[in-house]
Amino acid sequence: MAVYDKKSLKAEEFINHEEILETIRYAQENKHNEALIDEILEKAKPVLKGKGYTCAGLNHREASVLLACDIPEKIEKMYSLAKEIKLAFYGNRIVMFAPLYLSNYCVNGCVYCPYHLKNKHIVRKKLTQEEIRNEVIALQDMGHKRLAIEAGEDPVNNPIEYILESIKTIYSVHHKNGDIRRVNVNIAATTVENYRKLKEAGIGTYILFQETYNKKSYLELHPTGPKHDYDYHTEAMDRAMQGGIDDVGLGVLFGLEGYQYEFAGLLMHAEHLEAAQGVGPHTISVPRVKHADDIDPNVFDNSLSDELFKKIIACIRIAVPYTGMIISTRESEEVRGEVLDLGISQISGASRTSVGGYTEEERPHDSEQFDVSDQRTLDEVVNWLMKKNHIPSFCTACYREGRTGDRFMSLCKSGQILNCCHPNALMTLTEYLVDYASEETRERGYKMIESELEKIPNEKARAIARENIECIKNSDRRDFRF
Repeated sequence: MAVYDKKSLKAEEFINHEEILETIRYAQENKHNEALIDEILEKAKPVLKGKGYTCAGLNHREASVLLACDIPEKIEKMYSLAKEIKLAFYGNRIVMFAPLYLSNYCVNGCVYCPYHLKNKHIVRKKLTQEEIRNEVIALQDMGHKRLAIEAGEDPVNNPIEYILESIKTIYSVHHKNGDIRRVNVNIAATTVENYRKLKEAGIGTYILFQETYNKKSYLELHPTGPKHDYDYHTEAMDRAMQGGIDDVGLGVLFGLEGYQYEFAGLLMHAEHLEAAQGVGPHTISVPRVKHADDIDPNVFDNSLSDELFKKIIACIRIAVPYTGMIISTRESEEVRGEVLDLGISQISGASRTSVGGYTEEERPHDSEQFDVSDQRTLDEVVNWLMKKNHIPSFCTACYREGRTGDRFMSLCKSGQILNCCHPNALMTLTEYLVDYASEETRERGYKMIESELEKIPNEKARAIARENIECIKNSDRRDFRF
């Protein structure tokens, strides 16, 4: 039997089945242990040190106790603490991005995804480089600066060379004042050599969802294709980091397996990366199983209520305070609105989950990977965020200034976020308002920027940000960054 070891590079040792079962048992036994719960909440509080906050975070056992706790006043304390941590490290900024689907050719048999090999009636499509250019222009015309590219696993149709050529094409498109400044990549587990090539191509974050950490369920959910190999898939982030990629993004597809198991596995993976590679995940995504083409989410009997979903997000934020959290347009406007304060730091806007979807007049449904619940335009999402007192940020500065991996984490931990990320967010929001926004959004945005500038603690940084914002408003100069 495998023994739990978070420093091990073997999947079954750092995501250890017995340890997860023991964690769930421990959490159940202590879910009404108020003294322990108070101790865990106290440990997780942000502490002001010098100019910045530090946070201890929680291990998977401690966080699992909070998740199991069903005492209403303790849950309220969790929500309050999650909000406090979110503000301490990320402020009221929300980073914007969009997915770009390159190809839905796939050789895997994943039972929750309509791109599975046996689906013979979905329209299969792979974008040419010219079509990618057109999709990028459509995204730039909305105002997007950051993309996450997606492609099915198919060594013949979607080899690494195709992905690399596509990244090059995306970065090469300069349309009016538009640029894609960061390309994150969500493709199948691959080799150290291929990760090295992705790093050289200038990618931002490498994203790979585990789908489920339960090996037995994983093998049943992935009956055929290369993705069936649980160990190879689960160890992918270590290979990515060995290949030089220091920003990686984790995620599970909630609803496939019991949420307590996935929650513990997700945090164990984060602890493993910190222990074995020196830096934890850059982001954690929290998708839920949704309807898509021939996929019925009701087949999976582990679906989460919205209330439980909120609690999971709050507990992740408390456990991993420095890690970004992403929620996509799988979720409705209402759900997204409720979880922004609880820890989410990135959201997608105006997403199309079909190959070639952005250049279509009408949203195509015949090749979507999942149904999009939040179908608003980017302008509507930006306006809505500002109404809720969140700053929509199109910033990509850290990645392009080399502040990735542990360098980003140290910036986050040292309290320099307000002098760095805050002005960058305001400058990129100004770009959006000048170049793409509706009159109503522009008006609301300028008022917000004026009041938010006052929150920049460093007087010199505040003056430079104000000067740059005026320059953006009155010229074609763009891409100022701290």
